[in-house]
Amino acid sequence: MIALLLFAAAPIADPIAGTPPPAAETRAAPPAIADSDIREYAAIAGRKVAGRPVGGPYVTADKLLLLGRDGKGYPVVAASLGFPARQSLPAPPEGTLAVVRLHQKSETVVPGPTADDLAFVAANKLPLFVIGEWARPAPMWEVAWVDDGVRFRMIGEVGEIGPWQE
Repeated sequence: MIALLLFAAAPIADPIAGTPPPAAETRAAPPAIADSDIREYAAIAGRKVAGRPVGGPYVTADKLLLLGRDGKGYPVVAASLGFPARQSLPAPPEGTLAVVRLHQKSETVVPGPTADDLAFVAANKLPLFVIGEWARPAPMWEVAWVDDGVRFRMIGEVGEIGPWQE
């Protein structure tokens, strides 16, 4: 009887068997403000796409580029798609570090990010680069979660950044 109790109690006393399984790796959330290499890549990749037609059923579609990193850590376009211009962006898939949205037409009185762009950043705390296809060279803004609020700034033709605005 004692041998049976010891046999049954052995797994409980075993330190390896008695520990819970290790927790799955948790990924760090992407930074609220894009790293400089992601910002530069967004400017290059986004402005290359500016002016190209969008295929598909949407006549006035915005172009979206989802940016991530490859296995070596370099920025890449993880996905490229057309999206209805007047529709709010959904949450991006896991692993997305930033989103580039190219607007065909200016929807604001003063060119810049739309209310939907600002709402996307507020909801997801993910950097969004907005590029205006209506002008050449295409103007670009970075929208980010800064100091517990959504701010945006102009990105110049050669990568110079302006001050944060509300």
